[in-house]
Amino acid sequence: MTNESAPASASASAFAPESVFTGLKVLDASTYIAGPAAATMLSDFGADVIKLEPPGSGDPQRRLSLVPPSPQAEANYGWHLANRNKRGMVVDLKSPAAVGILKRLVEWADVVITNFPHGTREKLHLGYEEVAAWNPRVVYADITGFGDAGADARQPGFDLTAFWSRSGLLASTRDAEAPPTVPVWGSGDYTSAVAVYAAIATALYRRAVTGQGTSVGTSLLATGVWATGTLVAGALAKGTPFELHDRNAPVNALTNPYRTADGKWFMLATSSQQWPGLTRAIGHPELVEDPRFADIKGRSENAAALSSLLDDEFRSRPFSHWKDALAGERITYGLIQTPEEAAQDPQLRANDIVVPLHGVSGLEYTVNNPVNLRGVPKVAAGRAPDLGEHNEEILAELGFAPGEIADLRAAGTIPGTAEARAA
Repeated sequence: MTNESAPASASASAFAPESVFTGLKVLDASTYIAGPAAATMLSDFGADVIKLEPPGSGDPQRRLSLVPPSPQAEANYGWHLANRNKRGMVVDLKSPAAVGILKRLVEWADVVITNFPHGTREKLHLGYEEVAAWNPRVVYADITGFGDAGADARQPGFDLTAFWSRSGLLASTRDAEAPPTVPVWGSGDYTSAVAVYAAIATALYRRAVTGQGTSVGTSLLATGVWATGTLVAGALAKGTPFELHDRNAPVNALTNPYRTADGKWFMLATSSQQWPGLTRAIGHPELVEDPRFADIKGRSENAAALSSLLDDEFRSRPFSHWKDALAGERITYGLIQTPEEAAQDPQLRANDIVVPLHGVSGLEYTVNNPVNLRGVPKVAAGRAPDLGEHNEEILAELGFAPGEIADLRAAGTIPGTAEARAA
């Protein structure tokens, strides 16, 4: 990625009002999305987050916006989404001299986040036992693909493989006769980031009560199974699953997508209590008296006939008509929007679901995190750091003298000034 950042510092302090985590210190030693996004959620509420990256090209997330099927854009939107409002450091953790830097960072931190696999993290001095020995009060948060135990504990996992595929979610989100598809990548990571954030917040509360640090975490598999919870819980109860959805012969015609005369699709999600109102909305109140549709069992046994009837009605008029008709009867439905349409939906701006992003050329807005404390401000979204942007600033804060910093640079533990600038 080219450096499209404005000259202003990426430090959250440039934008921060007092917020719930103002003064909290976080070391983000994680890569890709789930761990960094959890750290971003903390930064949104005022935490001082240091993003630690390896030398060379840094966190692979810096390049994911270039990889299909990510939308192609000049601005590195994915990097700023997962890493806004952080300060950036580059340290070669494989260098012997890096241990001294890492130890001071851990001693500085209230929270340490990592997603290095078990085994690798210990080699890099980022295992919990070593980190907790340096700072017993630290909240150590990690995310794995498949958990800490079992045969696959050290298997690499991405959201496509662990969250979506292994959990049962991907097999269930397709229509009958359709092969599995590639889901929206990153969606499992951002969902899991909320779980990591919740674990950290829970551990911080525990520390406030007991004074003790702790190790917390989750896995992409765990959050994927949680997202598939209704179906997995049903399987645990030895329930009989329904076949994959077929919109032309659904098991429930009142929970089904329909197309309008102008080609728009919407998802109908109507309860049994709303059935009389739906008959009025489509102009056929007499259907309430139709014995085929008199109760849940009848509507299920005759779902194909009912869906065909609804198909004909909804195809007869444009979405603007159905929007008013369904809203008038308080029928539950949702317009099926593309991501491009969702990005322009005024409801997102009315509720700060998308917010202005400061300091990035060609990128005016980004996606807000979904946690809100009413009356408590979040930090205004500022750009993510350039690679190693705050090395000297942070090392000086940690007590390294100029000569020591020069020695670290000479040893290759941190990049040279020109090297960092080129990156």
